[in-house]
Amino acid sequence: MLDHGPTPLLGQYLTISRLLAGQLDFHSVICAVAAEVSQIIPHDHMDVCIIMLDGKYHTAHESPFETGWGRNPPAPISSSPIRSLLYGEVDTMITGDACNDIRFHYEGAHSAPIFEGDLRSRLHVALKAQGDVIGALTCSSHQINIYGEDDLDRARSIADLLAPYFFALRAAEQAKRSAIVETEARAREEGLRLGALKLTEALEVERQRIGMDLHDQTLADLTRLSRRLERLTHASDVSSDMIEPLFRSLQHCMHDLRQIIEEARPAVLQLFGFAQAVENHLERSIRDSGSAIKWVIDDRTEGLVDNLPRNVATALFRITQEAVNNAIRHASATEMAVEIMATRRHLKITIRDNGIGMASTQKRTGSGIDNMRTRARLISARFEAAKNKDDPGTFIEVSLPIESVGE
Repeated sequence: MLDHGPTPLLGQYLTISRLLAGQLDFHSVICAVAAEVSQIIPHDHMDVCIIMLDGKYHTAHESPFETGWGRNPPAPISSSPIRSLLYGEVDTMITGDACNDIRFHYEGAHSAPIFEGDLRSRLHVALKAQGDVIGALTCSSHQINIYGEDDLDRARSIADLLAPYFFALRAAEQAKRSAIVETEARAREEGLRLGALKLTEALEVERQRIGMDLHDQTLADLTRLSRRLERLTHASDVSSDMIEPLFRSLQHCMHDLRQIIEEARPAVLQLFGFAQAVENHLERSIRDSGSAIKWVIDDRTEGLVDNLPRNVATALFRITQEAVNNAIRHASATEMAVEIMATRRHLKITIRDNGIGMASTQKRTGSGIDNMRTRARLISARFEAAKNKDDPGTFIEVSLPIESVGE
């Protein structure tokens, strides 16, 4: 409610309103209006206390000099000498000598700045916005007993002018702090993601090196040993019953080793592209499992995956490879489809089967789903695994934002 006193006061209130325009922080507002307020309410010190959004702490903004209230923000409301006003128990407080007023000096009260600044006469009025107390306006003088009810009325009018502006500033600062916290959190997460991605790339290179070493040395040695055993089976002095089990075990060992090599070194992916690598893996896995699974690969992207960075394409292949393995080994599927599609913003790879469903599959695959989800996260892709809506079985989908491809 504005003061209805003499016309000069109205002009000063309007001046305060104009001075508020363009001020972007609490300290700037206090500095801008302090001189004009002193023409309405004479003071040696003015401060504005703003309650933080948590309702437990407050900050102080002072002019023309700073005390312990402003030097150490934020402070608990419970220790403020004017806590009763900040808690909404009273709307105003006035004293002729704050240094000797027991209301400001209770156990735990941060009242030292009253003595530090020699703040004797003091008046306080609540700053309210949308019906809530958001802070307080305080004027103080080194002299005692100089403020009266007229000064309180004027202070209320000034508070009515300031409160909406302070309310907006508080909301803006909170939004700024929240944005900074969120940005820092995202930066940390992105740093961890990029670090993990680099580690994954290094591990992938090492896997391929191991795969080549196994192929060039270990598998070659086993092949030579297999041929020697085969020749021994035809020798007259060696019993075939003794050699045959050893020969079969060696063949199984070589078969398993070839699978390890293929999984560690996706050579087909590098030589012939994503769709061909998936098709090759499907054929080999189904053949080795002895299952009768009908399958289809539908690539509608004209080889878009092959234009991706090598580490991204490899991660997509590993996810698809794991999904195919789960369907073949655990889902008892008889049909499987791999679909590769591209929209304006996403590259999507979907693997569907008509197997026993998600719940049973998850129990048997252990960390397979988690591994796929982690690989997707490392390349900023969205991962989903769920039951088919209208048909039996499971679908797994990985969706890569196109804009993240070049990052």
